[in-house]
Amino acid sequence: MILHPRKVWALGLCSGGLDSILSALILRKQGIEVEWVTFETPFFSSERALHAAQITGIPITVKNITRIYLEMLKNPPCGYGKHMNPCMDCHALMFRLAGAIMKERGFDFLFSGEVVGQRPMSQTKPSLRYVEKQSGFDGFILRPLSAAKLPITIPERKGLVDRDLLLDISGRSRKMQIKIAGEFGIADYPSAAGGCLLTDKGYAARLRDLFDHADFAIVATTAEQEEFTEEELHLLKHGRHLRLNKNTKMIVGRTKSDNEQIKRYYNPDADTVIKVNNFPGPTVVVPHGGSKEIIVFAASICTGYSKAPNNVQVDVRVVTPQSSQILNVSGIPPEEIKHYLI
Repeated sequence: MILHPRKVWALGLCSGGLDSILSALILRKQGIEVEWVTFETPFFSSERALHAAQITGIPITVKNITRIYLEMLKNPPCGYGKHMNPCMDCHALMFRLAGAIMKERGFDFLFSGEVVGQRPMSQTKPSLRYVEKQSGFDGFILRPLSAAKLPITIPERKGLVDRDLLLDISGRSRKMQIKIAGEFGIADYPSAAGGCLLTDKGYAARLRDLFDHADFAIVATTAEQEEFTEEELHLLKHGRHLRLNKNTKMIVGRTKSDNEQIKRYYNPDADTVIKVNNFPGPTVVVPHGGSKEIIVFAASICTGYSKAPNNVQVDVRVVTPQSSQILNVSGIPPEEIKHYLI
């Protein structure tokens, strides 16, 4: 039985998935005012969360946390999952940041759509407990979908939430969530697959390469301070990446979309752009440029991926922040440079 004489206000973490949506709707059904916060970095976006807010009418705040996230990502206390996903420390960080908003704006508690046993690393009971303790808001984190299987929280003890109206879902089956979604009239929701690139094998390998070939520094506010930029993290999503030497790599567009994204995120004040003249081919970027010999090598690789005839020298335009020049090179076939691929 709800005992509170005033309006209760709760702030939820929203990934945009069905569990996030249901956790908020279950609380709203009790008369609790709910809002969401969603965090974004180059590794995960706010797109799904914004869609969830649109279909439910729940207010949402979007915050970019790239700088502080990288501080955690370089050495997460609980380590990584299968690839470079620091799930437990990621969740703890997000709750810590959400908790700061809770205190600043006067929310009564935090909530999320986490389900006991749904994910083998980050949603076991010990993992959920670790996240809560590390967040700095022990007792103020409610998981409405699994609350009956978890210790009572401070908002429940205070009568701000009716524990009898919370759920006892556990495990990986989503049958119960789908049933409840139907009861709420929610049909437009994404699949359960996560949207975090740190769980992707290819992206994680490129990120690890970036970390390994830089003296790690967080994304900084000035070009003099930063080791790599947020745009470089976005570039890891696109094209083929080849490590030419310890100081130089190149990115080769695979498709028209790749080429467009590479041109969107490259840094014209630091990077070198290579393009074959007169033949269809990829856009190539060499982040931070390279030596004369390396750029000639990169131009030959670019030509090899183009539609230029084999064993014929062609003109390739090389644009640096300081100049533009034409190199005349012949292509290196892709099969001969596979060992450079990241």
